[in-house]
Amino acid sequence: MINKDTLIKVVNKYNGTVGYNVPDLGVHRNFYPNESKDITFDELEKLSFAPGGEAILKDFLEIQNKEAIAKLFATEPEPEYHYTKDDIKKLMQTGTLDQFLDCLDFAP
Repeated sequence: MINKDTLIKVVNKYNGTVGYNVPDLGVHRNFYPNESKDITFDELEKLSFAPGGEAILKDFLEIQNKEAIAKLFATEPEPEYHYTKDDIKKLMQTGTLDQFLDCLDFAP
């Protein structure tokens, strides 16, 4: 069961620095490329309510906890949300054209 103090692993999947502020908690964080941090569910929830926060969580950072994802997002992210660099490399080398085009359409 997840509560506000539960630590959730979050990874920057963007090839640049991602930063955000959560004023209610007095928090400012920067994630460098491929960096991971353990963040409380409370912080992630407050970020998801902030302007642009949901986009940061869906498009640039990966939340590595299915229960947290279910609570934070109205809909389950596309499967491509969880693709690693190795998954993408494999898709490009051995996947079908339809799989590749689907990834381009739905991946963050």
